[in-house]
Amino acid sequence: YAGLATATALELCPLLDGELKAQDLWRVYAEIELPLVEVLATMERHGVAVDVPYLRELSRELYERIRALEEEAYQHVGHRFNLNSPQQLSQVLFEELRLPRKKKTRTGHGSTGAEVLEELRGTHPIVDVILEHRQLTKLKSTYVDALPLLVHPETGRIHTSFNQAVTATGRLSSSNPNLQNIPIRTELGRRVRRAFVPGEPAWKIVAADYNQIEFRILAHITQEPRLLEVFREGRDLHTATAAEVAGIEPDEVTPEQRRLAKVVGYGVLYGMSEFGLSQRTELSPAEAATYINQYFQRYPRVRAYQEQVLEELAERGYVTTLLGRRRSIPEIHSPVRAVREQARRMAVNAPIQGTAADL
Repeated sequence: YAGLATATALELCPLLDGELKAQDLWRVYAEIELPLVEVLATMERHGVAVDVPYLRELSRELYERIRALEEEAYQHVGHRFNLNSPQQLSQVLFEELRLPRKKKTRTGHGSTGAEVLEELRGTHPIVDVILEHRQLTKLKSTYVDALPLLVHPETGRIHTSFNQAVTATGRLSSSNPNLQNIPIRTELGRRVRRAFVPGEPAWKIVAADYNQIEFRILAHITQEPRLLEVFREGRDLHTATAAEVAGIEPDEVTPEQRRLAKVVGYGVLYGMSEFGLSQRTELSPAEAATYINQYFQRYPRVRAYQEQVLEELAERGYVTTLLGRRRSIPEIHSPVRAVREQARRMAVNAPIQGTAADL
């Protein structure tokens, strides 16, 4: 098997070699991807140390909390039922407790999906119980109980696989297990992260992150004077944008105004529509459209750049990063409007996100 795989790769080599050069992708291959292979192989071989006793203790704690939530749910209803059964849960919520049905499943039962339950918050105390039960059950099964089983018996570490050629934008992904989606937003998620420890007593784990890398790339590509000025002066981009759009001084910007500017900023990066923005904020679609227009008026070169990207996509069928990585987006020629709109959003973001990945 190994011999056949090697022989096949050898036969493919001259063919792919020619294609990479013909499509101006040789630099991405030779200067970014190939040198990275050895780095990733070393990372995979070393693995990451995990505190298994800590995870076992956390598992016991979660088990007790999950059982307590189940008892609380039974008291609200007056009888026992399976919280993990969508059918039984639907029966309890919509038939017995008479909560408003938001939407139905194919089988005709009221949906108990996450979105529906979030909308039902505040209608009955049992909804919060169910949501917390779901969150804890998922954390326990996906991470707390699963991670110790993946520890290698000889090394005492977890050895994930880092994938170079899976994501469309060139970002790395991780599998078996995926160590890039360990939760961090909740206190409980952060406690799961604490299970990953330095491999030696004197070592430390260091987190390093680029500061607003995608916006810096946007400023570099567009050469938008206002964006460049913000970064050169070391100011906070979202505060500066909020002040610009509202026509006020930066020190007058409220936390809510900054948050809105941040949502709009990332929305523009990801090609978000006014409808998408209104869903993520408390703005109406009309207000969202006004805000996006004001944003583009302040940063006109950003809009010009996005239009240029879309023209290139229509012409060539792909977009490129600064270093030459390509992303083919044939969906731009789809007869379905929703598919074309999705393609436009992907095209606007891919050169930015892909350049960040290359860096």
